[in-house]
Amino acid sequence: MLDDVRVCFAGDSFVAGVGDPHALGWAGRLTATAIRAGVPLTAYNLGVRRETTPMIAARLIAECGPRLPADVAAGVVLSCGVNDGTRENGTVRVAVPTATAAMRELLAAVHARGWRALVVGPPPVDDDAHNERSAALEQSFATVCAAAGVSFLPVHHALRSNEVWMREVRAGDGAHPGAAGYAELAALVEPTWGAWLDGFADGGAAGRHVPG
Repeated sequence: MLDDVRVCFAGDSFVAGVGDPHALGWAGRLTATAIRAGVPLTAYNLGVRRETTPMIAARLIAECGPRLPADVAAGVVLSCGVNDGTRENGTVRVAVPTATAAMRELLAAVHARGWRALVVGPPPVDDDAHNERSAALEQSFATVCAAAGVSFLPVHHALRSNEVWMREVRAGDGAHPGAAGYAELAALVEPTWGAWLDGFADGGAAGRHVPG
């Protein structure tokens, strides 16, 4: 029986839960659900505002290493990509091939350390052109995860048609929802999250892939 599960939630401002007045975001809600269910979980939030996939890849191992020692059941939940598709000074911050390569390298580094991984796709914002770029990147991430045998959950299209998420995004800063929106995202991720956590007890190394 597992007695020490440690998970790093790594990514951007959506992982950090920006906009949630309760400071939980979706990661905090998933953590609370797991602990209430009896999972001996310690969770670390490593979400950083404005960070792109290459930026997250550059810091991930150094930040996760001290938090995921070799003698525990260790995993990384990763969600990023929205900032990659942001246009600044007339150009996209990170092109899809570059972001995809960073994700591939990141997952290889996580696997090399024996950590399990779960990747959650980029959520939508109040900008149709930006959303199209995020949707394309989500598909690319899905392909990378499938090749690596890593659990992947697409959320972009489901949230884009989610009235609560989009209403709160529009009412806020145009990107981040409030508490109810994050609750919707947490509910969307929870079944995959629960199955992924079960994989620790089963001794699985990579979890299961959820087709995009």
